[in-house]
Amino acid sequence: MDGVGAVRLAGMCGDVRAGRGPAYRVLADTIRVLVGDGRLASGTRLPAERALAGQLRVSRVTVTHAYRELRDAGWAQARQGAGTWVRLPDGELRVDGVWAPGPVRGGAIDLSHAAPAAPSVLPALVRRAADRLDDELGRHGYGPDGLAALRERIAARFTGRGVPTGPDQIVVTGGALHALHLAVAELTGPGDRVLVEHPTYPAALDLLADAGVRPVPVAVGDDPAEFALPRAARQTAARAAFLMADFQNPTGRLLDDEARSRLLHRLARHGTVAIVDETFVELDLREPGAPVPLPCAAHAPRPDDVVTVGSASKIAWGGLRIGWIRAGRGPAARMRRRLARTQIAPPVLEQLVAVEVHDALGTIREERIGQLRTRRDRLVSELAAALPHWRYDVPDGGLALWCDLGTPCSTALTAVAPRHGLVLAPGPRFGAGSVFADRLRLPFTHPGPVLADAVRRLRRAADDVAGRASGLDTWAGERAGIVV
Repeated sequence: MDGVGAVRLAGMCGDVRAGRGPAYRVLADTIRVLVGDGRLASGTRLPAERALAGQLRVSRVTVTHAYRELRDAGWAQARQGAGTWVRLPDGELRVDGVWAPGPVRGGAIDLSHAAPAAPSVLPALVRRAADRLDDELGRHGYGPDGLAALRERIAARFTGRGVPTGPDQIVVTGGALHALHLAVAELTGPGDRVLVEHPTYPAALDLLADAGVRPVPVAVGDDPAEFALPRAARQTAARAAFLMADFQNPTGRLLDDEARSRLLHRLARHGTVAIVDETFVELDLREPGAPVPLPCAAHAPRPDDVVTVGSASKIAWGGLRIGWIRAGRGPAARMRRRLARTQIAPPVLEQLVAVEVHDALGTIREERIGQLRTRRDRLVSELAAALPHWRYDVPDGGLALWCDLGTPCSTALTAVAPRHGLVLAPGPRFGAGSVFADRLRLPFTHPGPVLADAVRRLRRAADDVAGRASGLDTWAGERAGIVV
C-alpha cells in the first residue's frame, strides 16, 4: 500500500495545537477519523515522524506519542525500521457510508447517520406480514424476480406518481445501495466514467470505487445540476450519472419539473444514462398543496435513459433491507438475471413487510412527515441560538441540514466530538479529495429534547476546537473510562 506524504496528511489534520487537550491526542484522534471514514485507506503508510512534525509545527515527541497511541489502540502497526501503517481495527465498520467510533454507547448521541427510528405502526405491519408467511412456506422460497405482490405495488406507486410502470420493469433488491450496485454493474465497465454530484452520498462513492469505475465529481449548487452534469457528460463521455433529484443527500435540494426535463434530455443527448436515487422521495416536508415534481423517469426521452433506485429504509426503517430498481423492460430483465447470480432471491419475509408498508404508506408518511418537520424546525432553532455563525439552507425535505461552519474545522470537530458525547460525520466524507472541510451534515432524526442536548454538546465541542475550552469540560463517558 502506498504512503501518505507529510504535507498532505498535515493538510488533512489541520492545526492540532489548539487548546483542546494534548496535541498528540488531537493528532491521534484526527488520524482515527481519517482512517475510519476512508480518507486514509487501511494499510496506508504514515509519514516519518520528523517530517510530519515539521509540517504540523509540533515536536517530534508529539508525533511519536500519537503514533504510539494509535498502535496501542489497534489503529496502526509498525515494523522496526520500516515505518508505521494505519489499519481499521476489528469490529470498526462504516454504516450508511459513514464511520462511527465504536458502538454508540453510554449516552452518546449519534449525529453521523441520517436514519430515523421505525414508525409506530411498523410492529403491527411486521406481525401481519408474518401471518401471510404461511402462504409462502409451502413453496421453495427462491424467487429472483421478487414477490409479485411487491413488484405490483412498487409499479403502482410509480404509476400513481405519473410514470406508467409495469411489474416487469421492477427489480427487487436488498436496499437502495444493492440496487445501485446492480445498476452500475449493468450500465458500466471497469474504467468507465460515472458522474456524481458533489457533495453526494458517501456510500455511493465507496461503491463506485469498488466497482472499478472512475467517479467524476461535478460541483452542483451555484452551477445548477441541469447545466453542470450535462456539461461534464459532454466533456468526459461518461457512461452514467448518479444523482438525487428529490431532497438530495446531503444538501436537501429539490429539482423542479423544468430542471428535470432539461437535465434528462441533455444527458441523453450525450449518451449518459441517469441513475436516479429516490431514497428520500417520500420525505417531502413542504406544506400540503406544494407542487410535486414528476419522477425523473417521466422526463426521459427514451425508457432506457433513466434507471431509478429506491428503498423503504428512510420512510419506514433502516433495518428493512428492501430496495428496488425501475428500468426499461430489457435492462430490468438483465438486472434480475444478474441479481440471481449473486443473491438468488431477496428475503421473503422482508418483502412481505414491504408489501404491508406500501399498503400503509399514507399512514406512515403522515406520522413521519409530522415528526421530521417538527424536529427540523427544533434543530434550526437550537442552532440559531447556540451557533449563530453557522449557515445553512433549511431544506424542503430529507433528513438533514448541510451546515457551512465558516472555517475548515469539520474533521477536527468530528475528532473531538466523542469526548463530548457526540458522533459526527465530517464534511469531507461527502466528497472526493479534501473538499467540504468547512461543512457538516446534521440529521434532524432524533426527538426534540435529544436534538437540543446534541446542540449543547456540539457547542462545547466547537468551543473546544476553537481553543476556548481547557479540555477539562469533557463528556462524563470519558471520565468513566470509555475509550473513544
